[in-house]
Amino acid sequence: MALIVQKFGGTSVADIDKIKNVAQKVINVKKAGNKVVVVLSAMAGETDRLIDMAHRAAETPNEREYDSLISTGEQVTITLLSIVLNSMGYPAKSFLGFQVKVLTDKSHKKARISLIDTVSIKKELKKGTIIIVAGFQGVDEENNITTLGRGGSDTSAVALAAALKADQCDIFTDVDGVYTTDPNVCNKARRLDKISYDEMLEMAMTGAKVLHPRSVEMAKKYNVPVYVKSTFSDKGGTLVTREDKDMEREIISGVTYDRDQVKITVVGVPDQPGVAADLFTPLSDKNIFVDMIIQNASLEGYTDLTFTVSKKDLKDAQKIVESTAKKVGAKKVEIDDQVAKVSIIGVGMASHSGVAAKMFKTLAKEGVNIMMISTSEIKISCIIQRKYMELAVSVLHEAFNLAKKK
Repeated sequence: MALIVQKFGGTSVADIDKIKNVAQKVINVKKAGNKVVVVLSAMAGETDRLIDMAHRAAETPNEREYDSLISTGEQVTITLLSIVLNSMGYPAKSFLGFQVKVLTDKSHKKARISLIDTVSIKKELKKGTIIIVAGFQGVDEENNITTLGRGGSDTSAVALAAALKADQCDIFTDVDGVYTTDPNVCNKARRLDKISYDEMLEMAMTGAKVLHPRSVEMAKKYNVPVYVKSTFSDKGGTLVTREDKDMEREIISGVTYDRDQVKITVVGVPDQPGVAADLFTPLSDKNIFVDMIIQNASLEGYTDLTFTVSKKDLKDAQKIVESTAKKVGAKKVEIDDQVAKVSIIGVGMASHSGVAAKMFKTLAKEGVNIMMISTSEIKISCIIQRKYMELAVSVLHEAFNLAKKK
């Protein structure tokens, strides 16, 4: 008897008929003799609707109450699935984050899980009950409801799988696996049968929406096998697991893009120790993730500092940066929200030369100018003008021959 954690996203539970389809998938795993824990997101679009309501109620909603509001979407889906399963003769019980309990830190809107109390879940599993847990949410030490950030249900599922020492974690979505790039952008995209944790993490960090980066980090840390599958088909699937020798043969495994990028340039920053810390510390304190950073060479005691943040953080970031720029004596702040990030990822990159040159030549041939470059052992990312994003993805996919199975 295996213990399997199944996570279903918003499109999978968008209405009652789809929830009944999810129930059948859960029953199939249960009938095969397995213990089952299910993690659900809110219905597609529901969290956005709740966020919109919060911002119509107040320009800057109280963060504690904001989390209490936007966490309510999952309560609807978990109880509906439980009602359906019980009506079909399969005992099921739903749990909110605080009932489990999923203990987090106090960072509202972007909380991190510190501990999961599995006693109540294990007690019900012994009775043969199907457990249904609300994803995306937890509770802090003072019993305030917290949320894990967008895509947090993936993190909830992997964290539960790790805490319960589950045999596998199945992430169901509206696609049948992880592709070499987005099939909506490049019709030659190919589904991968297997991908390493490191590659999947880089893909998630650079724009692939299949898995949340924090869930991949957790899966790697606790060695949780993660299967990405389609809710609407029994075909396909991608295993996210440890790197193996077969994976090393592929120099590049995928091309990703992220149009949710804004480039911020602080012009005329005094070139002296501590100024960079003065600029970035307030952003960190506000939990604003800074991605790529470049600093120009010093000229007459001044330099320009350019970095990228997510579009959703622009309002807060701009306010913080403009205030801090004045304090440190910078000349001005420039914002460019018409950019995108394009990346190539592959574990084989570390042992093969010429990958960066090939990427840059391919983009140059199409007249795509590169504004910023960031690299790791298995990733190269470039900031380009957003209007060239889809072109860049397609030509890079072609240049690295990703349509052909190795």
